[in-house]
Amino acid sequence: MIKIGVISDTHIPRRAKALPAFVFEAFRGVDLILHAGDLLSEDVVTDLETIAPVYAVAGNNDSFGIYEKYGDRRIVEVGNKKIGLTHGYGHNKTCLNAYAEFLKDDVDCIVFGHSHVPYNEIMERVLLFNPGSPTDRRFQPKFSLGILYVDTSIKGEILYFD
Repeated sequence: MIKIGVISDTHIPRRAKALPAFVFEAFRGVDLILHAGDLLSEDVVTDLETIAPVYAVAGNNDSFGIYEKYGDRRIVEVGNKKIGLTHGYGHNKTCLNAYAEFLKDDVDCIVFGHSHVPYNEIMERVLLFNPGSPTDRRFQPKFSLGILYVDTSIKGEILYFD
């Protein structure tokens, strides 16, 4: 089984000076990490790379330099599964917008962010997964991030923190 740490909307240093300790604890032992954008600082990737390899995309708050380096969407192949990675957009139905971005790509899972609202649902055999945010919970009761488990299927788990 492959274990993937999933994070988004870290907004460093605007929402926090650095990644919270619970991120490093939760991601201990993961095989790789996906970041769904709104990094604001490339230090976030550097810090996460101390845990595992990182695949990231830029979000709507990221600089042109981050956008140029990471792009705004990618497909990551893990085992025999394809995971679409995007930041997402829109104030309503962010999950549907993310789904529409990968309609033609035959992915097994779509990881997205933007809304800061955790989401872990299957839509037409595709897992739609938003880990929420570990630094800016907005209207959510807790901070969050996620774990994906990949073997013959993909399953997601949202982890919540105070």
